Amino acid sequence: MAVVDPIADLLTRIRNAYTAMHSSVKVSSSRMRSAILDIMQEEGYITGFISDDGSIVVDLKYYDGKGVVSGLQRVSKPGRRVYVASKDIPLVQNGLGICILSTSKGILEGRKAAEIGVGGELLCEIW
Repeated sequence: MAVVDPIADLLTRIRNAYTAMHSSVKVSSSRMRSAILDIMQEEGYITGFISDDGSIVVDLKYYDGKGVVSGLQRVSKPGRRVYVASKDIPLVQNGLGICILSTSKGILEGRKAAEIGVGGELLCEIW
């Protein structure tokens, strides 16, 4: 069966893997998923990921036996798209989390998008 929302599927698989204390999780590959995982790796939410044969293996990160990610939330959905201007990019958990946007400059973390002055579709929030 086809996945209707691949970003929500990625976030749900990561959330479930953290809950089950898995060391890694396998998801199907796409450029958007890779871009989101790149940002998560840069921000320290995952250890890394490896692409192979149409799938991506994501290595999860733990600290003192607890997952580094406390929450993942899909904001813009296929049935209700959410767009924000550069000045309206939200602070996630008072600056302790990140938001990821799809902009005209590519997939960017919220602070970086605000820094260069671009808005876009608010894909998800991670804290």
